[in-house]
Amino acid sequence: MDTIWPESLPKSKGPKYTLVADTIRKAIESKTLDIGAKLPPVRELAYRLQITPGTVARAYTILTEEGLLQAEVGRGTFVAPPKSPILDDVWSRQLHLAEAQNANHVSLFSPRLADMGQVSLIRECLKKVAQSDPALFMNYPTRDAYKPMRQAVVEWLSDLPLGKLSDDDIVLTHGGQNGLCLVFQTILQGPKPIVMVEDLSYAGFRRAAELMRADAVGIRMDKWGIDPAAMEHVLRQTPAQAVCVSPEVQNPTGLHTPLERRKEIVEIARKYDVQIVEDDCYRMGDAKEPSFRALAPERGWHVSSISKVLTPSLRVGFAIAPRDRSVDLRRSAEYGYFGLAQPLAELTRLLLSDPRTRQIARDVRSRMGEYVRVTVNALGGFDLNWAPDVPFVWLHLPSGWRAAAFSRAAEREGIQLRSADEFALRDGRAPNAVRIAMNGHVSLQRFEDAMLRLRALLDNPPEQISV
Repeated sequence: MDTIWPESLPKSKGPKYTLVADTIRKAIESKTLDIGAKLPPVRELAYRLQITPGTVARAYTILTEEGLLQAEVGRGTFVAPPKSPILDDVWSRQLHLAEAQNANHVSLFSPRLADMGQVSLIRECLKKVAQSDPALFMNYPTRDAYKPMRQAVVEWLSDLPLGKLSDDDIVLTHGGQNGLCLVFQTILQGPKPIVMVEDLSYAGFRRAAELMRADAVGIRMDKWGIDPAAMEHVLRQTPAQAVCVSPEVQNPTGLHTPLERRKEIVEIARKYDVQIVEDDCYRMGDAKEPSFRALAPERGWHVSSISKVLTPSLRVGFAIAPRDRSVDLRRSAEYGYFGLAQPLAELTRLLLSDPRTRQIARDVRSRMGEYVRVTVNALGGFDLNWAPDVPFVWLHLPSGWRAAAFSRAAEREGIQLRSADEFALRDGRAPNAVRIAMNGHVSLQRFEDAMLRLRALLDNPPEQISV
């Protein structure tokens, strides 16, 4: 690393972190830094260059997000191997094509729901939409036009403990991530707000915070979710405005937060006047406890979608504010995107109102549970956190495996999964663990074969731990 640095950074009008990042990037491109080369610790490099550690850390973060560097917990930062041509299956069809063309390839990257009749039902609903009044296709949406769909959503959510709920409280969103962004737009104030998240959490929390120019601060977790003492410690140190939680199904660990722990979090949130944003998108079964909106109706925000129960393709979700903030949330949506396309809203109304839909959702949950059982049968001898109605499992790797190395080894076997590093904050620590999502797009036999290949890897760690 010494050979790529001058005595000091070149003078430039640009930010110093970009100069550091550019220097490392050029060294990687020119092969001055080889794959696997270890970079100096943040504080050491900052001392040598006479800049702040935060400047170096930001440069490392930028390059890590670009895929040029990778952080190994407890070991340091290294030049990463070239990116796989298989991209996030949310955005790339390469993964779907590979799965169709190669029987050995199975994506365990994100949950993929089995078709238990929802495809034919959606097609049926689309035909009805196509035959609707022409005004549906020719006018700007209005608030009143969405009322029938909002009422259908209230009925769809009627078995959830959300507190008092009317259709005026429902704001329609383009999926759960859009719902999170909308809530942050509504509640965050000031030029650099702070949002608290679980120290291992859904990356969408951080992405939504970044769009609002907010900093995400991690809170230590235990087996019940957020540690209240750690939360209060952060609030003593920072003026955080919100805490993001997934108490029913924590992503990626699958943990469930019991009622007493939720009450402790509410008490602290009230003490420091913090908003509670609950992401309920991964719950497929019944809610086990009251939501934060029910427990703290003056500060509980709720976000959910149909992506994990029916289909992710429609990109339909719901955001719900505390009762006295519903107007604020609705205004954020109307100023941001007016609302869902009316044909999509009508399609969703027909889908949620159809008496067959709830049974389809139950069938989807049951079918995905079969994939969970196959996973537990194959990998249950390892440290596995799972539940029959959660579409992923959380696997703590046995001695000899690091998360990044195991993920690469699995990909060489044609299996893509998520490393714990993808859920850690930029400056946080990630355990040697991976999230394995259920894939209902492939047969149970093919899925079981993938699980057995993963078990063979787990049983045979490398003699030398790869970086």
